[in-house]
Amino acid sequence: MKVLTKILLESITQALQQLRANKLRSFLSLLGVSIGIFCIIGVHSAVDSLEDNVRGSIEKLGNDVIYVQKISWAEDPGQNFFKYMRRPNVNYDDFKVLNDKLKSADKIAFSVGIGSRTAKYLSNSHEGAQYVAISPDFGDMFKFEFTQGRYFSPAEFQFGVNKVILGYKVAESLFGAIDPLGKSIKINGKNLEVIGVLELEGDNLVSVFPFDNCAIITYEHARKIANLKPNHPFGNSSISIKAAEGVKLTQLRDEVTGLLRAHRRLKPKEESNFSLNELSIISGFLTSFFGVLNMLGLIVGGFAIFVGMFSVSNIMFVSVKERTNIIGIKKALGAKRYVILLEFLIEAIILCLIGGAVGLLLVWGVTALLSQIINFNLYMSLNNILLGVISSVVVGVISGLIPAMQASRMDPVEAIRSK
Repeated sequence: MKVLTKILLESITQALQQLRANKLRSFLSLLGVSIGIFCIIGVHSAVDSLEDNVRGSIEKLGNDVIYVQKISWAEDPGQNFFKYMRRPNVNYDDFKVLNDKLKSADKIAFSVGIGSRTAKYLSNSHEGAQYVAISPDFGDMFKFEFTQGRYFSPAEFQFGVNKVILGYKVAESLFGAIDPLGKSIKINGKNLEVIGVLELEGDNLVSVFPFDNCAIITYEHARKIANLKPNHPFGNSSISIKAAEGVKLTQLRDEVTGLLRAHRRLKPKEESNFSLNELSIISGFLTSFFGVLNMLGLIVGGFAIFVGMFSVSNIMFVSVKERTNIIGIKKALGAKRYVILLEFLIEAIILCLIGGAVGLLLVWGVTALLSQIINFNLYMSLNNILLGVISSVVVGVISGLIPAMQASRMDPVEAIRSK
């Protein structure tokens, strides 16, 4: 143990001497390692941050929820345009059938978009608020959280009262620092009392639903003020179905398919004219997409590290040449081959760790700076830091192995005689 500790300390000393004695050469040699680590860890950090943001954005969809919609998430509607245009939109009758007869569901919710509207309060207005009508279980399905106020009561759903829940940005535009609860706003010529304001969702890359920019009313109230017959070419309505405890999605999917096909009177050989979407569809796509991005980062960073390996090897060959006499003396005094081998190998690893540390510091600085500039949370995880350290060690071993073996195999007499 004492021998290994001594070798380690001497190797660190030699590595630092190399950096001090040959600053420019060492800088240029370690630059490749630093750039390589920066590319690999930078891309991994960006991809991890992006993936967390996207997955967090779609988390509200739920792992045990099926969405009955007109268009499938797994297909490009442009490639099957006419097939989807022939499909009927999901409607409230579909919802009632499922709500009455579906046995394997815990919650069922219906939502339909009424369109983009201007919301007004006194002299303030908010353009383009998404006007949406919902059924009672919608709030539980999407896990509504409020900064102020509350959700609709059962009586308010039943009687369709003139009340509204606002998204954070809509409330901020209309009221600013004023308490919005109990205030009356006007949308589409109708007065609505504000009973709640949703928490800020933020600028997520993937938005399940524009909660920040919405004005939500009950379905019964919407029936009094708008034509809710779904006629949007790409579908503006959806039924969300949460599986009951212990029920698998395959079982729920089969039951939903059977009930809807019977309700829509489809013949056995006819294709279903609705889509059942699940989170797994998006998750599978994201896994492949982010895997490709990580692979691109490895390829780009790999080239830089490959150049850096040759540079570090060059440093080590020069170091072996400059210390040939010392190596000969050590071997003449009884130093074992593995001692010489470890000395130079550890020195190479130390040099690469220094280069890797510079690369990690660059990643940390860039991610911190970009997080402030683009208002998006970029971070460098512990796993990525460990990946950078391990990569540096591997590069050090590979680049220092041949010079170290050359030094360990030297004949002590010839080494002492060399100049």
